[in-house]
Amino acid sequence: MATESTSGGDPARTMALLWRSPDGAGRRPGPRPGLDVDRVVAAAVELADREGLAAVTVRRLAAELGVGAMTLYTHVPGKGELVALMHDAVLGELYPEPPAGDWRARLTAVARANWDLYVRHPWAASVGTGRPVLGPNLMRRYDLELAAVDGLGLSEVEMELVVTVVGGFVRGTVGGLHDKDAAERDSGLTEDEWWAATEPLVDRVFDAARFPTAARVGPVAGNELGGYSPERTFEFGLARLLDGIAVLVER
Repeated sequence: MATESTSGGDPARTMALLWRSPDGAGRRPGPRPGLDVDRVVAAAVELADREGLAAVTVRRLAAELGVGAMTLYTHVPGKGELVALMHDAVLGELYPEPPAGDWRARLTAVARANWDLYVRHPWAASVGTGRPVLGPNLMRRYDLELAAVDGLGLSEVEMELVVTVVGGFVRGTVGGLHDKDAAERDSGLTEDEWWAATEPLVDRVFDAARFPTAARVGPVAGNELGGYSPERTFEFGLARLLDGIAVLVER
């Protein structure tokens, strides 16, 4: 579930800030100030990477930058605009080179690049983008990901849907990775330690006759995967997803 949205601020002001328009980037006549939008956004991203998006407040960010809250407001009017700026900034890390190879290799590169981005910036996977304010890095990502499926005979709508499905798959799967990390951090137990502690409790109530398929599959999968494996789920699911897209392309 999204905790913040890129559309949470004033759209006109957010757009001006994203594209660094003179009327939105906090620029003033005279010498360049020591604090600007880029520095504010970089500090906010670093704080969110370290402590999560909830930690990014105007008061906390101002303290991190060593300025007063009112000074920060002269550069970014509120958290809604700031989240959009942060999200667009990290999207700039994607695709130093456009995805290359055949269509399957290109879509694989798209999926893995987004997975790696959300691993580096866990908070970014929880940012709502249903009504995005279109920044330069978001537009670049959209253009390059569409290009990954261009020339295959797909309609424009099918191209859009393929890119959306791949992106949704990555966000959903990487969420499992973050959930697993949070569980280990909060409990102080690794996956193996947690299962070792809970297995005797499960044995007391589990009825193999009542749940025969689970009784057969669970132990085998548990031994093979070592518990829940988001990485293995990602690799398996991506391959199956691409198999399905291949049917559409070949048709």
